[in-house]
Amino acid sequence: MIYKVFYQENMNEVPVRENTKSLYVEAESERAVRAALKDRNLYIEFIQLLEDGHLEYEKNSPDFRIEQV
Repeated sequence: MIYKVFYQENMNEVPVRENTKSLYVEAESERAVRAALKDRNLYIEFIQLLEDGHLEYEKNSPDFRIEQV
């Protein structure tokens, strides 16, 4: 499954919407995504499962690169 992870790069700062970044992760579950990113020191705001049309839309983004965990 492919997940889109919305995150802030610094856990020690107050989250600001304009600083939110995203990455795409292939993993078995949301729990596996969190476990894999735990040691990156990211403030994870939201993890979204991408399916069907939404996944196809995201594939058209120039920033679409899947990280496997």
